[in-house]
This record gives sequence, structure tokens and C-alpha cells, in this order.
Amino acid sequence: MPALPREFRGVWVATVDNIDWPSKRGLSTRQMRRELVALLDRAQAAGMNAVVLQVRPAGDAIYRSRLEPWSEYLTGRQGRAPAGGWDPLAFAVLEAHARGMELHAWFNPYRARHPSAKGPLAPRHLARTRPELVRTYGTHLWMDPGEPDVRAHTIAVITDVVRRYDIDGVHFDDYFYPYKEKGRNGEVLDFPDSASYARYLAAGGTQERDDWRRANVDRLVEELQRAIHAEKPWVKFGISPFGIWRPGYPAVVRGFDAYAELYADARKWLASGWVDYFTPQLYWPIAQPAQPYPALLRWWAEQNAFGRHLWPGNYTSRVGERSRTPWRAAEITAQVAVTRDEPGASGNLHFSMKAFLEDRDSLVSRLGRAAYAAKALVPPSPWLDVPPQPEPTVTVRRSRSGGAFHATLAPGAGAARPRWWAVQEGDAAGRWTLRVLPGSATEVTFSRTAARAAIRAVDAATIDGPPRVVRLRD
Repeated sequence: MPALPREFRGVWVATVDNIDWPSKRGLSTRQMRRELVALLDRAQAAGMNAVVLQVRPAGDAIYRSRLEPWSEYLTGRQGRAPAGGWDPLAFAVLEAHARGMELHAWFNPYRARHPSAKGPLAPRHLARTRPELVRTYGTHLWMDPGEPDVRAHTIAVITDVVRRYDIDGVHFDDYFYPYKEKGRNGEVLDFPDSASYARYLAAGGTQERDDWRRANVDRLVEELQRAIHAEKPWVKFGISPFGIWRPGYPAVVRGFDAYAELYADARKWLASGWVDYFTPQLYWPIAQPAQPYPALLRWWAEQNAFGRHLWPGNYTSRVGERSRTPWRAAEITAQVAVTRDEPGASGNLHFSMKAFLEDRDSLVSRLGRAAYAAKALVPPSPWLDVPPQPEPTVTVRRSRSGGAFHATLAPGAGAARPRWWAVQEGDAAGRWTLRVLPGSATEVTFSRTAARAAIRAVDAATIDGPPRVVRLRD
């Protein structure tokens, strides 16, 4: 039997400022549902097996929450729920799983208000209920990472989602302390955390301010991973930091210093095993002299002491963009090939869905019919504490007309339903194809050319159990 093909193929779906979904604020529930279905269909057509949906753009919620208000990017007014009691996250999870795709919930840990916001803050927003925790910084409102209650609130928000929704992963992007903003006179503004830093010193703290800021973010990352796995051991935690840790690492690299500017010690998180997957944003072309994609990817792979998943992020929205230097789709397919050639990496995450919705430079067909033509399962996470799946119970029958074969699918003795069914079919010439079905499926119909089939139960950590092999034709 051939091994199950494995590769992470994900796409970000941004809700902040309605970048990807919904297309604009104030759509009806029916319109939002229709757009989300079309989006998931397009992701499936492009060969994706994971969607990373932004559910907390700025201290708000793209789901039903008792802790934070509904996002204005849905209904046009913060705190206003979609009509009919519709819950976009619950809907997205069901629809993604039905298509054989994972659904990861993407949270912004500290942002409290984005410049694109138009309406007032809702009464339940943290900036209203606990204004002492929120700072005005340039054009943003930002939760102060130096406040222990901010960390506690963020962890409570995320674990609430992990507990109530059947998500496959929790995701952070590159926003920790904010990117620097300038004042009216052009001077760089420092983040206004003097009060929280003074309290830290008064309590006996000894770290310099920059080190203290990094330690605040470190503490959130480390504690959140433990909290997620305490709720559900199989839910993956991933981070997509800025693609350069520090200039000079590796030696040829120049550019933005996220360690010094965002107080994000991303190398520490990877090297300490505090994440289940790591998605550095390698948003430069392969041939970029000061930020070469292959060299950065290799350097990050060398930092991966615990062997966690390395799935670099790609700036796929540069394809066909309205600028003087748009990319062609060939740049993205080449980056996928470079990733496949790096032994320490096992997939890619594409920013963002808009490029696929607009099918820029035939991007969907170039990936879905070429680079991602053969289906693949998300790579397994054996370090997650999930019971193994036994060989499934499979009963094969032939249709009354004597044509297609069908099979009923059931878990092995004493086992719960798996997360996925991996169904491989082989024809008489030895060619094999893969289908991924949700664990809720109870039946499968094999193609008329299938001579043999192998069915595996796959758990929530995407670890496959032993196959049940059936012969369909001689």
C-alpha cells in the first residue's frame, strides 16, 4: 500500500477591514452564508486542506461570545448579532470539515481597535469594561501586554472558543506589540506602557523595559499552549511571526528587526517547543537578495529543536496585484517547490483568500490542477495526546445494477468516531488516489475504475490507524 500523502495546504481568510470575508459590512445573513460557502468551495478547488479564519480581529468576535462583542465587520455595528441567530464560526467549521479541510481559528491577541473601524465600541468591549487595560497608540487601540489581566482575558477568550467549537487549531499572526507608528511631527511613538512597567519594577522586577516586553509575550505564548491542550489535547497551536527573527540571521538577511521592534522572540517559541506549527511569513521572492526565501526557510528549519511543523507563509496576494511589481503565479508555485525540497518543512500557508477568489493569473487552476492536484492529508502531530485509532469496520456491497461498489464505514471496536476517513483507491494499473471524508460519514462509493481500496481512521492529530484493505475487482 502506498503511504498516505501528507502536506499542509492552508489559506488565511482575513475579516479585519473585510479584506477577504464578508465582502462588506452589513450584508444579510443569507448573503454572508453564500459568500462563505463560495469561499470554501474555491479553497477546495485550489487544493487546500486547511482554512485559517480570523475570528477575533480587534477585541471582538466573529462568533457568539459572552466575553466580547460581535464584530462590526459582520453586521456594520459592533455588538449587533447576525440575524436569525447565525454563528459564522460554527457554520465555517461544519462546512470546512464536510470538504475534508481543517478549520483553524485566528486570533489577534492584543489589538483592541483597528483604524478601519467606523462605529462606536460596544458596551461589552474591553476598552469600555476595563479601560485601564487599553492604550491609545497612534491610530490604534491596543491591549497592554504588560498587564496580567490582559493576558488572562486573552487566554480566557481563546480557551472559550476551544471548549465550545470543534476547531482544529488556534492561530496567531505577527501582531504582538504594535508596529511602530509616528506622531504628527513625524517622530516615532513609543508604546505607552510606563504605568504597567512601573508597577512591575515596584513589585521587584529587574528586567530592562525591552526584555520585560519580550517576556510578557513569551509568557502569553507559553501559557496559552498549555491552556489549549488542557482543554483539548488535539487542538494545534500555531504562530505566523514576521519572517525575519533578526537581521543577520542567516548572515545574508537584512530588514526589519521583529525581536527589537515587536518584542517577538519567535525563535525562542520554536526552539522551546511552545507551538505545534510555525509559519514564518516569508513574504519575499525566491531571488530577493536581502531576504531570500530558501535561505530564510532553511534557517528557521535549523531552529526547530522539537521537530514541530514548519509551514512557511507565502504572500500569495502579491500575484496580480495592482502595483508596479506584481508577482506571477509561477512565483508561488516555485515557492511551494522550494518548500517541498526543504527536509524540515511540510507545507505552506497562503495570504490571503482574496487572491484565490479573484483567481489572479489563473492561480486556482495552477495550484488545484498542478501543484496541489493530488490530495494530501495534513501532516500528523504525534506529540499531541490523542488515543490511537484502530482498524475500522468496513462492509462492502455492490449496487443492484452490478456497477459501483459501496461501503459502510464504522469505527473499530470500542473506538469513537475518527476526525477523518482517509480513503485510498487503486486501479488495475497501480495508480492510487486519496479522498478525505469527515469522520461523520457513514458510507463511501468507490469509483468504477477502483480495483482495491484502503480505508483508514484518522484522529484529530491527523495520525492514521491501520488500514482496512478491500479488493473490489480482480
